[in-house]
Amino acid sequence: MQKIAILRILGFLLMLSSFTMVPPVLVSLVYNDGAMMAFVTAFFLTVLLGSILWFPVRNLKADMRLRDGFLIVVMFWLVTGMAGALPLILSEAPVLSVTDSVFEAMSGLTTTGATVIVGLDELPKSILYYRQQLQWIGGIGIVVLAVAVLPMLGIGGMQLYRAETPGPMKDSKLTPRITETAKALWYIYLGLTVVCAGAYWAAGMDLFDAIGHSFATVAIGGFSTHDQSLGYFDSNLVNAVAMVFMILAAVNFSLHFLAWRSFTVKPYFYDEEFRAYMKVLAFTAILTVGFLYYQGTYTNLSDALHHGLFQAISAGTTTGFTTAEFQAWPGFLPALLILVSFVGGCAGSTGGGMKVIRMLLLVKQGVREVVRLVHPSAQIPVKMGNKPLEERVMQSVWGFFSLYVASYIVMSLLLAGSGLDLITAFSAVAACMNNLGPGLGEVGANYASINDFAKWVLCFAMLLGRLEIFTLLVLLSTTFWRK
Repeated sequence: MQKIAILRILGFLLMLSSFTMVPPVLVSLVYNDGAMMAFVTAFFLTVLLGSILWFPVRNLKADMRLRDGFLIVVMFWLVTGMAGALPLILSEAPVLSVTDSVFEAMSGLTTTGATVIVGLDELPKSILYYRQQLQWIGGIGIVVLAVAVLPMLGIGGMQLYRAETPGPMKDSKLTPRITETAKALWYIYLGLTVVCAGAYWAAGMDLFDAIGHSFATVAIGGFSTHDQSLGYFDSNLVNAVAMVFMILAAVNFSLHFLAWRSFTVKPYFYDEEFRAYMKVLAFTAILTVGFLYYQGTYTNLSDALHHGLFQAISAGTTTGFTTAEFQAWPGFLPALLILVSFVGGCAGSTGGGMKVIRMLLLVKQGVREVVRLVHPSAQIPVKMGNKPLEERVMQSVWGFFSLYVASYIVMSLLLAGSGLDLITAFSAVAACMNNLGPGLGEVGANYASINDFAKWVLCFAMLLGRLEIFTLLVLLSTTFWRK
């Protein structure tokens, strides 16, 4: 393990992340909201910490291995989550404990959208902006954004890219060079954000809300500048914009790249995962709208269609925006919306959950096992896009699924053991592990009332879901630390 390379890169990236404090300072100056010193102090503390790590080893070179990449990813998310909490700890409004500040920052960076803050409408504009910015940065992955500068440090970034990029197809590149790959992802992400902000502004939001909500939408985050989330605007047009960009942001970014490069939408419809993703959203939406109207929750079909479709897309993409209190909806609908978040978005997107491609492969594997019962000697490969997959891929998917379920059960029991009721415990872990945000029961509106132990467990759940199990759990294995 190359400790020198790890310290040098970690220090550099930490100093780089300190500049995320600059835009909130400018926002504070524009709105004169009195919160500027919290960000200025946090900036200098973060720069100091990064300098302490980087300066002593700045001229030392060492080749970085794959295991070093995993360690840097996890350590950077942990350290950045702590550093990101500094402005919230130092600010006078809201008044948050260290636990709550770390929870809020980790929720932002992991694009979970679970909040402990009540009274968003009264907060300083710079604090509101900072929360949205955290999600925007976390959406594409801080490490993926930084791999474009790693070659300048004399270190290749492909190890970090494999360790951070969501989905089972980690070895695929959009372009031959990792630098070009990072740039392609960045341009797509930035382009979607700009267009989304413009669409929100045209739909009736003011510029501040349009920018803030575009950050959260494209990041599949779900943070809002208002307690009522998008329900605050009471606008079908605003909700329509949100639905379009939630769907786009939860699609594999490589498809956006291919469509942009070829100036055609064919790559989307040729992709089996994308077709399955749209079917899941459509099925969930039809079921939700139909049941809301059938039960009389909304007597007007247009209202049922509006709220049902929005919440189905928001949960299915793991965004977490709300237009209504879905946790109070009748029957199985709240549980359905929580469960569909386990499927999540496509691999290579900003969405959370287990990813559509994994669920699709699990279904294909299940069908294969049924056929094998009838034809025990048959050789039946699992295919994606008419291409057979290696058994190693299926084993990886099964391993991921088993670890995901086991982790979910253990953390749910820990929360239940801390005193939370079962509905709250199981839905909170699901919402945080799938990076969804809103849960059921006590965490339906926010997470302010649950105990500190539960919040730390949920911080781990957010990180575990964001880094897709293996990246984090591999550090807990004895094999990783052997020479």
